[in-house]
Amino acid sequence: MSNSIQVKIENKVATITLNRPEVFNSFNREMAFLLHETLDACEINDDVRAIVLTGNGKAFCAGQDLKEVTDPDLNPGFKKILEEHYNPIITRLRAIKKPIIAAVNGVAAGAGANIALACDIVVAHDKVSFIQAFSLIGLVPDSAGTFFLPRLIGFQKALALAMLGDKISAEEAEKMGMIYKCVSTQEFEETINAQALKLANMPTKALGLIKELYNNSMTNDLTSQLALESKLQIEAASTEDYAEGVAAFIEKRKPNFKGK
Repeated sequence: MSNSIQVKIENKVATITLNRPEVFNSFNREMAFLLHETLDACEINDDVRAIVLTGNGKAFCAGQDLKEVTDPDLNPGFKKILEEHYNPIITRLRAIKKPIIAAVNGVAAGAGANIALACDIVVAHDKVSFIQAFSLIGLVPDSAGTFFLPRLIGFQKALALAMLGDKISAEEAEKMGMIYKCVSTQEFEETINAQALKLANMPTKALGLIKELYNNSMTNDLTSQLALESKLQIEAASTEDYAEGVAAFIEKRKPNFKGK
């Protein structure tokens, strides 16, 4: 059995590690399908209330394994690569009603960069770089790069990065709003662990509804978004965690959320 995806579940946090360090965790068909299965398993596992996606070795993910697409015996073709590999990954990352942290431990290039940006919270250390590498080999951005990046940093900046293929440091990425936070390499693991544990002990259903609201805000008009806020607020107010949160506030104690 392949170990190109590794999973550890501890303290209600599932850490999913891309594990092809010898090729900078670039995706082949097998790893893509294993990531699909792993995300699906985390979604339905009640013992998982937060997810961390990271990479093993020097890279987070270098995107597509070009050896696969240049080997006639292995190449599935770009139609399959996009429709069966990357598009389902992006869809899953946005649809899972649990918080997902991209712990960017090394270079994130091409589809690897865009997979990171599709996560809910992106944290990178100060040695990391992001690169929209597609144009450098005659391709166009995929994996929702043309959807999320201009919304994160603006049309002009996103278009320039896509065309020029500039390498952006994590510090620059934070300043331009591409990622949530850049931390030192020494603080990186501690920061990820602290954020993941915090999220895993928060009201999970409310976090999922927040995610749903922000997903829809990408395309909704104001009237539609207000209506959705009302609908999901009523749903959140019916959860056990809301009742616990209010009780804890009144009793001046720390809430004990169960994710229900």
